[in-house]
Amino acid sequence: MKEILRRALTGAVYIVLLLSAVFLNSDAFDFLFMTFGLACLYEYKKLVHLRGYYIFMAYLALWWAYIYLIHDKTLINLLLFITLIVDIGLLFFLFSKKNKKFTDAKKFIVGLFYVGGGCIFLTMIPYQHNEFAKLIIMGIFILIWVNDTFAYLVGRTFGKTKLYSAVSPKKTIEGSIGGFIFALIAAYIISKFETLISPMQWIILSTVIVITGSLGDLIESKFKRIAGVKDSGAILPGHGGMLDRLDSLIFAAPFAYLILYIFTYVS
Repeated sequence: MKEILRRALTGAVYIVLLLSAVFLNSDAFDFLFMTFGLACLYEYKKLVHLRGYYIFMAYLALWWAYIYLIHDKTLINLLLFITLIVDIGLLFFLFSKKNKKFTDAKKFIVGLFYVGGGCIFLTMIPYQHNEFAKLIIMGIFILIWVNDTFAYLVGRTFGKTKLYSAVSPKKTIEGSIGGFIFALIAAYIISKFETLISPMQWIILSTVIVITGSLGDLIESKFKRIAGVKDSGAILPGHGGMLDRLDSLIFAAPFAYLILYIFTYVS
């Protein structure tokens, strides 16, 4: 009971912090995810045993450039391309039966674009329509939370078939299906409040976010399994580290950004 209460209180503080940043102003939102990115990078560094602090300087330089200085679509697309290539490479890492050892250079590149690039595109998502679209980014948060919550509840109640036991023995196929169905329902409800994209586009976006978010969760689980730890950190009582909390979001963010960009282009 004490553990459940601690998790609930930590989750409530986290959600209030996010809501406050989103609805206060865009600068607060930007600063929050810059800070979250630094926390995630610190935990990633510990997981993969990456030495030095160059990755923090590289992330801050990249974040500052793309959030405040660079508005050229070609350069943004280049960053998106590199981030997606790194993420796709991580999918091969996820499903590989061998625990491949990364060189320090690979650890640096993966961290900069998997964690750093994910946080940058998560920050950039609300600006795609030339003004800070609060409800779009909140909708994405809600879809991730609904999927995670109902995947856990359905999996705990009905789950029998393991999803990928080699990496995450507690996740089940039944839970994943349950989370996906409830996320689709949530996407349809959200579409009634945020009309910048259509209900069908919300359904498509939800599908992409659920699939890539679930894969992001598994990728972080594999990093932890190789490192021999349960959590990436202990900054959030009852929830582990910041990377534990944001693993789905930062992996899904560049894919969500791409889908929203396609919607804008097609429109």
